[in-house]
Amino acid sequence: MSESVQFIAVSFDHTDHGLVAGETFKCATPASAIERAKGYWQIFGHAGAMAFVRIGYPEARTTVLRRFGSVPPDAPG
Repeated sequence: MSESVQFIAVSFDHTDHGLVAGETFKCATPASAIERAKGYWQIFGHAGAMAFVRIGYPEARTTVLRRFGSVPPDAPG
């Protein structure tokens, strides 16, 4: 049985409660997750964004592909 692999981009915004994650966006490739995260930060003006890969289900390993701008230190990876 093969492991589940997901490439994900997520944005972060400043709120009264600190940095809060937005909705995650599943991507087809690592490059597309990085580009989506970069777009969240540069084009849409979010405080920060991150692209990561999640491998396995339900026990998952997470590896950060790229961070942009302000990302909480306890973010996955």
